[in-house]
Amino acid sequence: MNFTVPIRENYNFKRLYTKGQSLATPLFVVYLRRNRLDVNRLGITVSTKIGKAVVRNRARRLLKEAYRLLEPRMIKGYDIVLVARGKTPYVKCQPVMQNLESAFAKLKLIV
Repeated sequence: MNFTVPIRENYNFKRLYTKGQSLATPLFVVYLRRNRLDVNRLGITVSTKIGKAVVRNRARRLLKEAYRLLEPRMIKGYDIVLVARGKTPYVKCQPVMQNLESAFAKLKLIV
């Protein structure tokens, strides 16, 4: 991911949950907030309610790959958190990418 750095600090996640714009899809929830940087920052959250470690890691990989494929078309300068939902690890990559693309289009993140 060329224009993206990870979000690792808990206060950044909390700030996005409280002050960020959100959009829910059947596979995940997107939280979004503008930052003052020339890169995007991405955080991916998968709860233990989704399943055990193997299932959570699959959900994380699916979300990360869908984001990676859409990254060249995205506008820079946003903090983004993707929160996986229960169906996420049980679908193929294509539906995840289509949902993410439509969510980003609604949020006006894709050029």
